[in-house]
Amino acid sequence: MKNRPPYAIDSVDNALLLAQVLQAEGRLRVTDAAERLGVSASTAHRLLAMLVYRDFAERSANRDYVPGRMLRPAPVSEAPLALLRRVAGPHMRALSDRIQESSNLMVLVGTEVRFIATAECSRPLRVGDRMGQALPAHRTSGGKALLATLPPEQVTSMFGSLPEADLRRLRRELGLVRRRGFGINDQLTETGVTAFGVAIRDAGGAPVAALSVAMPTARFDRDRLAGWVTELSAVATLIERELGRLNNS
Repeated sequence: MKNRPPYAIDSVDNALLLAQVLQAEGRLRVTDAAERLGVSASTAHRLLAMLVYRDFAERSANRDYVPGRMLRPAPVSEAPLALLRRVAGPHMRALSDRIQESSNLMVLVGTEVRFIATAECSRPLRVGDRMGQALPAHRTSGGKALLATLPPEQVTSMFGSLPEADLRRLRRELGLVRRRGFGINDQLTETGVTAFGVAIRDAGGAPVAALSVAMPTARFDRDRLAGWVTELSAVATLIERELGRLNNS
C-alpha cells in the first residue's frame, strides 16, 4: 500500500497524474484536465504545456493533448547512459564556458536521438536545456553524425518510410557528414537554432553517443565553424579516451 508523501508537491503530483491519464486514455482537453484536478483552466494549461515541453504530451490538430514520445513504447539505447553523463558532464561544462554556447549529449534510439545531458552557457540569449527530449535523428546535427557511421543499407532500412526523394537527399547528406566528420542542423528542428555535432565512439570504433553545440542562429558564423568543430572534436576525443580507460579498468 502506497501512502501520499508527507511533503507532497501538488504541482508535480498534478503533472504526473495528467501524464497517467494521457497514457491510459490517449486524449485530454484542457477543460477535462482542469476538472480532473480541480484546478482552473489556466493552471491545467500550464501543466500540460510543461508536459509538452518534456515530450510527455503533444498538441493535436484539434487543440487537445495526446501522449508524447516519452509515454509511447520506444527502443532502448544500448549505451551506458549513467557513465556517459558522468564522463561527459565536466567536459561539456568546460566547453560551454569556453565558447559561450550550450552543448548537448545524445544517444541514438531507433530513428530518434534522445538528449541525455545539456550544459547551458551563461549568455542571456542561449539554447536551453534539452535533457529528456527526443527528436528525429536525421534532422539533428548529432543524429546525422551518428547515422553517418552506419552502413548505408542500414540507414535505408531505418528510414524506408521517407519519400524516395527525401531518402536520396538524406543519403547524400550523410555522405558529406561522413567525409567532413560533423553534421549540421540549421533550423530543421527549431526555428532560430543552429547546431553542429560529432560522434563519440568506443574503443572499437563503434558510435555510442553524439556531442553537439547549439546556438541562436543569429550568432552562427560559418567563418568560425571550422574552429568550433575542431574544439568540439577535441572534447569528443577526451570523452572517448576517458570512457576507454574506465571500460578497461
